[in-house]
Amino acid sequence: MIRSSVIFFLSLFTFLNANALQDAIDNAPEGAILKLPAGVYKGGIIINKPLTIIGKEDGVIIDGEGKGTVIAVKSSYVTLKNLRVTNSGSLHHQLDAGITIADAKQCEISDCVIDDCLFGIDMQMVSNSIVSNNFITSKDLDLGLRGDGLRLWYSNDNLIKKNSLIKSRDMVVWYSHGNLIEENYGEYCRYSLHFMYAGKNFVRNNEYKFNSVGIFFMYSKDTVATGNVVKSSLGATGMGIGLKDVSNFTLKNNTVIYNAQGIYIDRSPFEPDTNNWIIGNNILYNSEALHFHSLSENNIIKDNTIMGNIEDIVNDSRGSKTNENEIVGNYWDNYEGFDKDGDNIGDTPHKVYQYADQLWVYNPDVKFFYGSPVISLLNFLAKLAPFSKPLFLLEDEKPKVKLEG
Repeated sequence: MIRSSVIFFLSLFTFLNANALQDAIDNAPEGAILKLPAGVYKGGIIINKPLTIIGKEDGVIIDGEGKGTVIAVKSSYVTLKNLRVTNSGSLHHQLDAGITIADAKQCEISDCVIDDCLFGIDMQMVSNSIVSNNFITSKDLDLGLRGDGLRLWYSNDNLIKKNSLIKSRDMVVWYSHGNLIEENYGEYCRYSLHFMYAGKNFVRNNEYKFNSVGIFFMYSKDTVATGNVVKSSLGATGMGIGLKDVSNFTLKNNTVIYNAQGIYIDRSPFEPDTNNWIIGNNILYNSEALHFHSLSENNIIKDNTIMGNIEDIVNDSRGSKTNENEIVGNYWDNYEGFDKDGDNIGDTPHKVYQYADQLWVYNPDVKFFYGSPVISLLNFLAKLAPFSKPLFLLEDEKPKVKLEG
């Protein structure tokens, strides 16, 4: 982290009045280090110069007293470490937050606890900064009324690492590019990670569970998501990973498990003559493994393990072209062919059709009977002696017959 050539050290042991922390900040020279002993300090502070504030020990609490934002950073080269930031205001239109950073670069927020704050960390036009190892939770409100745990807005080339967002609303990355988002954890949020109009981000080794949606990419491009675990997204439409109007995306080596919808694909890739790559993922024990909505073609779907799902493929749009995707070399646990030459590739293609048991896709009222004996019987009869032509969805020309490794 770049700092001024002269660094002053300031140790604060005693605060004689309620505004002592703000006074110390105002009086400190640029580049000073304020080391705070345990105690409760009045929030609503503003930092408008390069400065470091470190909790000298556990128990350093900066209390917003229920009004506005607790710490507002309006300068580059600011570091906040080992603090508990609590009790912001409750106004959404003001984005009352634990910490806001605006129009800055090379800042760092690390090892902080941010609780009882409507929004957690709000970054607006922030670049080349670090947000790491923070615990963030919102106010005790209904899910839709909470603020976002972490917001990146027009913020580029930042490192977001090892943060935990618990019972917040969303983590959003909007109009923000070139960020590395890795090893974060999200639980009981709405969108654990939501991208919009964002490009060239790298999403790696995060874990998200018990959220409404794990990771949702929207109106974005040129991003890689690898090694993430998304599990147990809640509700009848709980989603693991969603792609909407995105192009040149790579989803690789992710595990998507125990969700209502594993991977949701909506009009993606969006730009002409582009692809998305869905490669080497474990798509396991979801209600729906791959859900296609609207026209989604030119996805390359290969080397995935698709196992234990109630439905492998769902196509809810009669005009879409699921068969126009390149689908090859996946393991399907319900493949019914053989491998006589022992090369671990099925002798016949794996073809997926939509039978009578998927009437619920187009008629939600039928879903009440989903999984019932009558629908299972209809499905069996439709395959045995079809009374209407089943809808061809897709074909894997070289399905794997057994799992490797």
